[in-house]
Order: sequence, then C-alpha cells, then structure tokens
Amino acid sequence: YLAALGRPDEGLPFVLIAGTKGKGSTAAMLEAMLRAAARRTGLYTSPHLVHYRERIKVGGADATEEEFERFAARAREAAGSLDFRPTTFEALTAMALLAFRAARVEIAVLEVGLGGRLDATNVVAPQVACVTPISFDHMEQLGNTLAEIAAEKAGIITGPAPVVLGPQPPEALAVLDEASRRARAR
Repeated sequence: YLAALGRPDEGLPFVLIAGTKGKGSTAAMLEAMLRAAARRTGLYTSPHLVHYRERIKVGGADATEEEFERFAARAREAAGSLDFRPTTFEALTAMALLAFRAARVEIAVLEVGLGGRLDATNVVAPQVACVTPISFDHMEQLGNTLAEIAAEKAGIITGPAPVVLGPQPPEALAVLDEASRRARAR
C-alpha cells in the first residue's frame, strides 16, 4: 500500500506508542512537548471523539476537510491498484503518513490502534518505541495472558532504536525486555 503511495513514510522520524493504558495521553503529551520545543510535528491517534479528521494532526491542528478529502482520494486511488482491500484503519494510517510527508513534519508520533505486531502503524521504522502500561485488553485478538498480550505489543520493538517503557507487571516486563534484547534496542 505504501509503495503504491510513493512510500510517504520514508525519511520521516517516528515515535511509535503501544500499550493498554495511557497511549493516547502519552502521544498527545509527547507531541505537545515536541511542538513546544519548536519542532514541526505530526500526530496520529485513534479512536476519534467527534470526527475522523482529528486523528491526523499537524502542528497541533486537525486535518482540514480539504486536506482529509485530498489524502482520502489518494489513498483510495492507490488502494485500487492492490490485490487486497485496505481496512479503514490502514487507509487512515496511510492518509496520516501522506499528510505528514506533505507538511514536511520533523517528527511524527503514532499511536498504535490495536496490539502492535500486526497493527497498521507498525509499518514505520520508529526512532523510539514506547510501551505504556500493559494490562488485559482485546484478549480475543491479543491473547489470554499478560505475557501473550505483551508479546503482541512488543512487536513494535523492531530495531536498535531506544525503547521507553511505562511501569509494567513482571510477566509483561520480561517479554518486553526479551524483545528489546533480540532487537538490540536500548
């Protein structure tokens, strides 16, 4: 999908945030701190509260209706060339990456939608991976134990980029530590 869109993710630095509790708040606070430090930021979160456009922010502002429609049209056009149909979340993620590329953001903060390993946001190579506290959530998709859920969320730890962990239950921390060691992440 991203190849069909011209790889809007390439060259952009990302912070990818997974976890159970506090992902959205962590993403919003981090983006606000980066913006306060005079960085041009992108923020992608879910779910939305009022309208889809608020999921995609540049410099703290929601995507305008015109921008949202323009990026939706590009995402829809690219989807037509694929041999699969992207989900709504995959299309929104692609739209966010298009918006960030067009706005020339200096850093983008992405909140994982569900889990991490198989989430659409996990297509990026993060400069920093962050995992907020893990507890039981989405057990039908992620597993029945904290270790299984942590393994799914640890899927965002894919390389040597620094990993920032919120307080974790011991069984989740063991999985996250092992994933960090395997990825040679700090």
